[in-house]
Amino acid sequence: MERVPDLGARQLQAVLAVAEHGSFVAAAATLRLSQPALTRTIQRIEDVLGVALFERSTRHVALTAAGREFVAVAERVVNDLRITARSLRELAEEQRGQVILACIMSVAAGLLPRILGAWRTERPGVELHLREGVHGTVLEDVRSGAADLGITYLEALPEGLVGEALGTEVFLAVLPPGHALAARAELTLAELAAEPLISFPAEARTRRILDGAAAAEGLALRHAATVGQFGTMLALVRAGLGLAIVPAGAVVGASGLAVRSLAPPGLRREIGLVTLPERALSPAAAGLRGLLRGLMHNSQE
Repeated sequence: MERVPDLGARQLQAVLAVAEHGSFVAAAATLRLSQPALTRTIQRIEDVLGVALFERSTRHVALTAAGREFVAVAERVVNDLRITARSLRELAEEQRGQVILACIMSVAAGLLPRILGAWRTERPGVELHLREGVHGTVLEDVRSGAADLGITYLEALPEGLVGEALGTEVFLAVLPPGHALAARAELTLAELAAEPLISFPAEARTRRILDGAAAAEGLALRHAATVGQFGTMLALVRAGLGLAIVPAGAVVGASGLAVRSLAPPGLRREIGLVTLPERALSPAAAGLRGLLRGLMHNSQE
């Protein structure tokens, strides 16, 4: 490979200062150097390049033809370094970049919007991608690298993923207006098992949690309709097709419906952040992780 001249940014700035002022004295004052030190710097640069950059006289300093060509290059290099440094500084200060967050739907619809709104207001240059899905898709997004972070249930995480608890998510019963059970402040699983339910598919983590809790009490839930979104689930409850048992975050869209607690011991699951331990987070993603740690911890109780 052809040899690259051993020149640094300060040396390039010295050439640019002399070219701009046409004087070693004025350039030295601008650079806060002594005139002899600046003269030695320019001489070293000319030695490295093997050409004279300036024509010197007792009254005037002017660029040579080689000097004019070199100054054009030096200006581009210094400007590129300045732009790159500013860009990297913005990344480090979380003012630029991209964060991809995968999240289970109940949290994405519940507590998360307020947190992300506050985070994004302070980082207008950061692009946020929110991937909503069920537990399994959140884990796959993080495992495959499609997402920087995941928020989901922490039970039985697959090998290779690390979970960090943020809080607990309680489950609530949602009933259509005027339903007989709506007169109760709390409902038992036994009471709900006797009613038709609007549920997620059998493979969904939320469905497995409900079926597992019912089985532990010797019950079998009546899944009258299966849907893929909480919005659809609540719409069917509103239409009178059945009841629903949903995580607390999902009741954001339950306006006009009766929302009731489950009788003790109730039903709750730990949720948290899921990451790949070998993946280094960008400053913006690490900042979001820190904010989630502070604001979501135990806020689901």
